[in-house]
Amino acid sequence: MNKYYTRACNFFYGTESKTYIEKKKTIPLNGISQISFDKIQIIDRKGIKTIDIKDINKLPKTLKNKVHSDLKNIKKKKTFKHLTLSHIPILMGIVNLTPDSFSDGGKYNKKNLAVKHVNNLLSSGAKIIDVGGESTRPGANDINPRKEWERIKFILKILKNKKCFVSLDTRKSFVMEKASKLKINLINDVSGLIYDPKTINYLKKTKKPFVIHHMKGTPKNMQLKPSYKNVILDIYDFFENKLKYLRKVGIKHNNIILDPGIGFGKNLKHNITLLKNISVFHSLGLPVMLGLSRKKFIKDISKENDTKERIGGTVSSCIQAYLQGVQILRVHDVKEINQAFKVFRELQN
Repeated sequence: MNKYYTRACNFFYGTESKTYIEKKKTIPLNGISQISFDKIQIIDRKGIKTIDIKDINKLPKTLKNKVHSDLKNIKKKKTFKHLTLSHIPILMGIVNLTPDSFSDGGKYNKKNLAVKHVNNLLSSGAKIIDVGGESTRPGANDINPRKEWERIKFILKILKNKKCFVSLDTRKSFVMEKASKLKINLINDVSGLIYDPKTINYLKKTKKPFVIHHMKGTPKNMQLKPSYKNVILDIYDFFENKLKYLRKVGIKHNNIILDPGIGFGKNLKHNITLLKNISVFHSLGLPVMLGLSRKKFIKDISKENDTKERIGGTVSSCIQAYLQGVQILRVHDVKEINQAFKVFRELQN
């Protein structure tokens, strides 16, 4: 029996979107009137069919019921503890306290530089601060959890007294336990909760919000010829199966974010395919996050025009994500990305 997936498409924005919603010509995406759609794609592993929303009731009964069930998740207003998802995108500012991260390793390791960086991110518009003490760039080695904790504890102590949403970028339950004595609003584990067997028990015990991140392999080997039968549907199935497992082991809350993991076990074609079709994940009913900032796919596309910061490519890919309703963007250059969206949103209205 074929398994079907529903993707919202043919989007409208700003004033035009609000007008069409009032006329019942479009459906709001994620309960936000600024983005709506009037077509869907019905996808299976054999192909894609695009239809108008007005024609959904003409589908065979079983498929119609599946599409209506997916549409409930696609159009419902998404919620998350201590985050407002009605005004998107939410910018997550990156604080890498590592000597070897791919873009900014070693840049903020000194206390005064890290504090200044955090203050700059917040004043520039970041709503979330994501703190990490281990590089997970392609080819990176694991580090001792105690060493990782030593790198980040000082900035977490400072963040405890700031009015911001704090995300902890770690794969290790030891670091999670240590950080929980301070202020942690979100666990961002790029391994997809696989690296440390104790992580699931930690999340169940503490009821902490968390990210389900997709990564094929480990940082050491993830870019060694990654392959998929269908990158979109394989990752969708990964999320769906992971959610079923988490419910089964007793994690019942919905404070969960999905991150398809751009650049984590994906080649250029995989990354582009994901970005072009990212709205398919809205039918899982949870907020979607993307880390696009300064990623290698930007260099692969721009070739000789590449720069270390890759701000132009980051801005364009972030806007592409926003145009399909992605709620959270993890970025280095918060000021520049925030400026881009201020201008972009104004031009939509």
